Amino acid sequence: MNVQVHSDHKLSSVVPLTQYTTVEKKDVELILVKELNGVQYTNTAVIAAPETRVPIRSSEDEERETWGKKIDFLLSVIGFAVDLANICRFPYLCYKNGGGAFLIPYTLFLVIAGMPLFYMELALGQYNREGAATVWKICPVFKGVGYTVIIIALYVGFYYNVIIAWSLYYLFASFASELPWLRCGNPWNSPNCIDPKLLNGCVLLGNETKYSKYKITPAAEYYERGVLHLHESEGIHDLGPPRWQLVLCLLVVVFILYFTLCKGVKTSGKVVYITATMPYVVLFVLVIRGITLPGAMDGIRAYLHIDLKRLNNATVWIDAATQIFYSLGAGFGVLIAFASYNKFDNNCYRDAILTSTINCVTSFFSGFAIFSVLGYMAYMHGVNIEDVATEGPGLVFIIYPEAISTLPGSTFWSIVFFLMLLTLGIDSSMGGMEAIITGLTDDFKILKRNRKLFTFVTAFGTFLVALSCVTNGGIYVLTLLDSFSAGTSILFGVLIEAIGVSWFYGVDRFSEDIERMMGFKPGLYWRLCWKFVSPAFLLFVVVASIVKMETLTYDDYTFPPWASLIGWGITMSSMLFVPAYAIYKFLTVRGTFKERLAYCITPENEHHLVAEGNVRQFKLKHWLAI
Repeated sequence: MNVQVHSDHKLSSVVPLTQYTTVEKKDVELILVKELNGVQYTNTAVIAAPETRVPIRSSEDEERETWGKKIDFLLSVIGFAVDLANICRFPYLCYKNGGGAFLIPYTLFLVIAGMPLFYMELALGQYNREGAATVWKICPVFKGVGYTVIIIALYVGFYYNVIIAWSLYYLFASFASELPWLRCGNPWNSPNCIDPKLLNGCVLLGNETKYSKYKITPAAEYYERGVLHLHESEGIHDLGPPRWQLVLCLLVVVFILYFTLCKGVKTSGKVVYITATMPYVVLFVLVIRGITLPGAMDGIRAYLHIDLKRLNNATVWIDAATQIFYSLGAGFGVLIAFASYNKFDNNCYRDAILTSTINCVTSFFSGFAIFSVLGYMAYMHGVNIEDVATEGPGLVFIIYPEAISTLPGSTFWSIVFFLMLLTLGIDSSMGGMEAIITGLTDDFKILKRNRKLFTFVTAFGTFLVALSCVTNGGIYVLTLLDSFSAGTSILFGVLIEAIGVSWFYGVDRFSEDIERMMGFKPGLYWRLCWKFVSPAFLLFVVVASIVKMETLTYDDYTFPPWASLIGWGITMSSMLFVPAYAIYKFLTVRGTFKERLAYCITPENEHHLVAEGNVRQFKLKHWLAI
């Protein structure tokens, strides 16, 4: 057997060297022959061979599924990262925070923090070939971080699938000769419903209400009264029954996710050929149509105007930092899960640069599709762009559909728009659920042997919880989950992840892992970002998210204090896995206090070094290495 021997600190914590077996000890007889004056003298000695540890591959690593083609992986990553927020949040943030000037902090944070974190997670998953939890065999005490991100991905699935269900509902409603949100006089409309043509600049100036905040237009009433039935709820304490139409749409979404994911990445990798590429086709078509509308150029000029004075406002920098983090999707365990199915020598460095760049360019490009239509809306109603500009559900389910309904061929434009929203949501939700499935099946082998059943239980479980979000007051539950399930908690999780990899495992050792995969070591820039810049960036965003925390509201409704307590309970329920598992790990290993600490922070394949007293993390050189 040919065994390649590495120095202790270079032993892999994963694939080629994951498991050791003890080779049978054999005595060796040493015979020394000397010749003196033509006479040979011999001397023999028996030397006992020391115990030798030979690395072997585990059968599970050899059998691990891989992507059918490289493009499957790239499209899956792009499909996950490019989601609804690229369309309904970035363009408005860019407009609100100085237009083109906003791109300065946005690009800066992309280069110094976004890309390094993206690259780190892809390399971490690909080298270790494990999900978000078991990847922490590189530093066992941090395994709780893996459970944290898995729980967060589960929480996000509770409400994100509901937004996809709304898109599906609108898609079905679009198959009509006249879109249902074009006029008043429908069963769901209130007596106060008013034709948008009657809302002109003079009326808006008279009551100082922006057009985007009007709740009595046909499009606004269709969304809140026709789809959500929000008028039948008094608040989060009064949810009412689930809306059966939305329940059916949600059920369709869940079944799509199940049949896509139940057989693994070889199946989901083919689905993204449609779900990841269709949004780009539709987005391009919408941009071409949008720029031909009257007033479109005014909207685009408002989107791209450069106001450098806005950079003096700290909020602009906080918004840029937060947006780049959530846009790339680091920390949800998805990138680790996807990369774990790559071939060992895949160039994940190139993948990280390519996919993160595509994601950010898509966000910028989508602004042309959005603001060309907002310019058209402002032109029709004789108001400023700021009166129609908005973000979130109000943009994609009220303002944009209203604009589409006034165009020739409105049925066609509505179908393609909501088909784009549907596909944007589906592949992002696929990524989140794959992170849950991969993370837990890698940790609990019984789940891996029953992947189809576990996938069904996970999908159906999210469906049951999501039913609370499709009730009359479901928008309040959704707002609560959106605000607390993946806010401070995910930022905290990624901060601990960055510290665990860069400081406890070691940037130098992590760089050597990457060198074994791709044949070259990350440059000094990447190592400095991983060790200093990225943790500092994440700490800044965590503090900013806490400082900016305001009383939770939805339009004019203020959530009661008990609802906020529930929200913080949701946040803490995922974050507490980090200290809880660290304490559990420390108490369950044997030895003195120092030995227990050493076992907790030493890679599992180097635990034999702890017994020898050779603990890398107890040396100053480890903490100073870059």
